[in-house]
Amino acid sequence: MNITECKQVLESKKMDDLLELLEDAESGQLEELELAESVGLCYDKQLNEQLIALLKELGVQIIYLKDDE
Repeated sequence: MNITECKQVLESKKMDDLLELLEDAESGQLEELELAESVGLCYDKQLNEQLIALLKELGVQIIYLKDDE
């Protein structure tokens, strides 16, 4: 999935916060992101993996937090 396709999916699912994250990453305003390892960005596992991959491609450092942090 490319960025445009991902944006369309996020818009159709009304995932505005995730869309904003992706747009911030595109513009260089997002350098790192802390995520709970067990949850990720969303509960849709496939979308979560694709979104994280896109963020990494855009240079965002993903920092995974353990559940106890």
